[in-house]
Amino acid sequence: MFKQKAAKINFGNLRQVEHFMQEHVGVGVSFDVGFREIILLKQRVHIYYLNGLCDSAIIVELLKVLIAINDHEPEAVALPIIVKNRLVHQQFEETKDMESAVTQLLSGLIVIFIEDYNQAMVVDVRTYPGRSPEEPDTERVVRGSRDGYTENIIENTALTRRRVRDPRLRNEILQIGDRSKTDVCISYIKDIADEQLIKVIRRELETIKTDGLSMADKTIEEYIVHQGFNPFPLVRYTERPDVASNHLFEGHVLIMVDTSPSMIITPTTFFHHLQHAEEYRQSPAVGTFIRWIRFLGILISIFLLPLWYLLSLESQLLPEALSFIGPSEEGTIPLFLQIVFADIGIEFLRMAAIHTPTPLSTAMGLIAAILIGDIAIEVGLFSSEVILYVALSAIGSYVTPSYELSIANKLVRVAIVILTAAFGLSGFVISSTGYILMLAKTKSLNTPYMWPFIPFNLKAFQQVFVRYSVPSSESRPSIIHPKRNLK
Repeated sequence: MFKQKAAKINFGNLRQVEHFMQEHVGVGVSFDVGFREIILLKQRVHIYYLNGLCDSAIIVELLKVLIAINDHEPEAVALPIIVKNRLVHQQFEETKDMESAVTQLLSGLIVIFIEDYNQAMVVDVRTYPGRSPEEPDTERVVRGSRDGYTENIIENTALTRRRVRDPRLRNEILQIGDRSKTDVCISYIKDIADEQLIKVIRRELETIKTDGLSMADKTIEEYIVHQGFNPFPLVRYTERPDVASNHLFEGHVLIMVDTSPSMIITPTTFFHHLQHAEEYRQSPAVGTFIRWIRFLGILISIFLLPLWYLLSLESQLLPEALSFIGPSEEGTIPLFLQIVFADIGIEFLRMAAIHTPTPLSTAMGLIAAILIGDIAIEVGLFSSEVILYVALSAIGSYVTPSYELSIANKLVRVAIVILTAAFGLSGFVISSTGYILMLAKTKSLNTPYMWPFIPFNLKAFQQVFVRYSVPSSESRPSIIHPKRNLK
């Protein structure tokens, strides 16, 4: 209905334009939709703008310049030509599409209609409210840049441009959502990124049919990768411009969504989620050591608790030297339930930490660690070993750089514990094998999730486990099919 009426509007008939704006945009009802009518050389001019998303100082200056036309310009000259020359702004365009004009208006641009002129003039005076670029909490480094992406897509493209001053960097803008009209940007380096990948992503984005992107980047992810109930993250998120820029140089494609500080990196593999900027801010030897420690923490987060539980159930599997492993006394609650309750308790603490105001978080941690944990052991609700191994598994989860992967690994750990409780050694072996097979079967935008392990690529596999120096890393990952293999 809106599109049909918008297509019939005569831009030169300002009465018709005003009625349309009142009925469909809310002029006169919504306080944030501004409207001014001025007379220039005896012709009516309508100016529409959105309070809160535009710079009022620029609008005032433009009004001063336009009103001065009455004092300095002869009436014989066509008014639209004069107005074009007087709108001294770097971003100016004209449109004959009312739907596009309304979308621009609601995005924070100023739209000008001139009586008896069949086009609207659009000037970009946007100033989005938001915070300054700050280091993201989830990707902190000891050394390195402290800026991070914000919720403003214009600032985000600028932060990327600052690091990639390549004229072949492309930022394609799309608007998605029938009602939200959310700005979505596809970023890539033209002579590196795979054209087929760009076409696939562009096609997936253009086919999205929804009212709006209320969850921004997460909604986009679910539309383009078709994840279903697979818990493993099929795209990588980052809030660091240096990480995003490095992936652009490798040939990846970024997806930026307005109102979100997280960039979507595509395509990605399982091992992309194990990388962290800190490894590349240290020497290769130190970076490799950090990487190995991180891998160990991830393995602990998945397998330590189920393995300890298995050895507690089947003590005959233990060699003589490790006979101390396992609870020395049977508790009042079965060991399996202790593990489940303790793991759920860790989740309670994680969720409470997110929702607890910062001044109270320290007190909450003391209550949880000292009162609940210590008293639970004293009364026999939990054995001390259960608390120890559940805590080590939780620490391993927090060592994982990707928050999404850490949650997926936690679900895997719970599944392995349940199958181990049900079937013993066979359950542990089958569930662990099933975990590897599930990873091997997964694909992200037609990219094997376990590359370079499956399919095997020796050189890339070595780079996964060893942080080589930058000069020695001369080739780009072959799995993303870059146009240029050498850097």
